Amino acid sequence: MNQRTGGPAGAPTIEQIMSPGPGRRPPRHWMDLAPAERVDAVRAMGLPAFRARQISTHWFTRLEDDPAGWTDLPADARERIAGILLPPLLEPVQELAADHGTTVKTAWRLYDGCLVESVLMRYPHRTTVCISSEAGCGIGCPFCATGQGGLQRNLSTAEIVGQVVHGARLLARGSAPGGPGRVTNVVFMGMGEPMANFSAVLAAVRELTRPEPDGLGISARGLTVSTVGMVPRMRQLTGAGVPVTLAVSLHAPDDELRDELVPLNRHFDIDAVLDAAWDHARTSGRRVSIEYALIKDVNDQAWRADLLARRLAERGDWNWAHVNLIPLNPTPGSRWTASRREDEEAFVRHLARRGIPVTVRDTRGREIDGACGQLAARVGA
Repeated sequence: MNQRTGGPAGAPTIEQIMSPGPGRRPPRHWMDLAPAERVDAVRAMGLPAFRARQISTHWFTRLEDDPAGWTDLPADARERIAGILLPPLLEPVQELAADHGTTVKTAWRLYDGCLVESVLMRYPHRTTVCISSEAGCGIGCPFCATGQGGLQRNLSTAEIVGQVVHGARLLARGSAPGGPGRVTNVVFMGMGEPMANFSAVLAAVRELTRPEPDGLGISARGLTVSTVGMVPRMRQLTGAGVPVTLAVSLHAPDDELRDELVPLNRHFDIDAVLDAAWDHARTSGRRVSIEYALIKDVNDQAWRADLLARRLAERGDWNWAHVNLIPLNPTPGSRWTASRREDEEAFVRHLARRGIPVTVRDTRGREIDGACGQLAARVGA
């Protein structure tokens, strides 16, 4: 039996299973495959089906990345498993720490030279990994460093999940400040617009939440997927039935200003975005997070807080939305800056007075350009 194509007659070869397909795509990885496809892959290598579970146990449960040490697998198969099923995708090229070591930003070089970043943040009762879904971003929001660099390409499912696996390994090995731990939360708020890479992001969500050993076993309640308002994809996410938290980067309650801050608003206006957000909250039972970057003298007026409250309340008063105010983080060349403290406090008061749940985000990683809107993968900068 040929070990590279050892499946039943008519079964796909290992080359077909692991092919990345046409176009500019990374090599296909174990993390790109659904559990049934993993069984097909090991069979196509001439290995019995149960080897798939062993590989996944090493990768997702034990968080081991070197098959050479997987002694429960045949020695002659380990090198082939490493070369065929586990091709290198993410090479760490820079790591920066802030907040007394509890925030760690990693810059990754992808197989084709593209750069992306992820951020691990440890809190007293949780650990969050903020991950990228695209290299760059095509939305073009003028206050966001990622958007100013344009879009290079979408990430594969494995490239997305791999950022979380890396964080999980650091925690399991006690390599992150605070000692051993687990990833409890994942936020798709790094580089890129997640809904513009919907298929890979949804597959990554399923991989992250799939019980061990076939996935990382993270609770769907610990996952947040953000969007600037790609309404058809928001509705597609709702229809997928995955109870993740939806975060909507709104940044303005009036279409005239939002057209400037979020160019996609010219295609999907605020009413369309909030209707889709409300539907996700109603269907999933998960409160939507309304992300709002406070920009000095641009969107931080008290009347805009009142208008935002009115637009949220008219869709229901059952606390279906929570406003997460974000003091604007500095980015190179930006003409805008964070709101004055008194204006920020007034904005909070006006929302709270109208019964809208509101908090101001605790900014992490600002001094290493790891905070919201700052990721631009400038290695060595």
